[in-house]
Amino acid sequence: MRLDPIAVAAGFRLIAHDVVASTNSEALTAARAGETGPLWVVAGEQTAGRGRRGREWVSAPGNLYASLLLLDPAPPEAAPQLAFVAGLAVYDAIVDRARDLRSGLALKWPNDVLHAHKKLAGILIESEMAAAKLAVVVGIGVNCSRHPAQASFPATDIAEAGGKVAPDSLLFALSHCMMKRLDQWNRGASFPTIRADWLNCATGLGSEITVRLPGRELAGHFEGLDDAGHLLLRGMDGKLQTITAGDIFPVATPPAPVVSMLRKSSRDSLRSKGQDE
Repeated sequence: MRLDPIAVAAGFRLIAHDVVASTNSEALTAARAGETGPLWVVAGEQTAGRGRRGREWVSAPGNLYASLLLLDPAPPEAAPQLAFVAGLAVYDAIVDRARDLRSGLALKWPNDVLHAHKKLAGILIESEMAAAKLAVVVGIGVNCSRHPAQASFPATDIAEAGGKVAPDSLLFALSHCMMKRLDQWNRGASFPTIRADWLNCATGLGSEITVRLPGRELAGHFEGLDDAGHLLLRGMDGKLQTITAGDIFPVATPPAPVVSMLRKSSRDSLRSKGQDE
């Protein structure tokens, strides 16, 4: 596996493993040992991969399992925005390597990439203090050639969707796209532009959804994101609620995302230059 030379020139490095328990755990361990990043930790297989809320992330060979370690990437209150930055970078990379899938791709709040309303990729943000600075790990799992048959949300993979992308090729594109999206985000100072791009690819926007929270569910219309990236839900009583964390599910099949010319132009400008690796 290798990174785009443009990302390498910008200071990004790579450690690749055949098998690890978790790429996120490996990245956090490196931070505790003094690693400052930006560092990609990639594995062909994980034996203890995890998703949000400690859920198991099935990590058989053939998919992309990658974590990006960033030291002091932004003020602590802005760090959760990296889920949106990473979601857009994964979206961009998949489009770069499997253009025919573009019309079916969408982003699901807060941290999933879908194709045809099925989960194609997930993102897990973890952080801790290391050497008096905030170490943030952006964990990314992309189903390239296989996906779990049983999951809380329907899943798919790039091959099933009609594409053909090897994990190493996807990482090459992702390293470039992530670098560009991080530059765009600018340590949180330009989150409004990230938020606008994310909403332009969002699934369920304007439609009725169910939000599953610990011990209860809420129903309403997905009206957008607030300035911090929290979901805005218009309840059945007409009141607007701010949801900071939860799992969303469509009440009915949502419309395909509408990609504006502005979003298309932004994506084209972010496309990886390395087509012949």
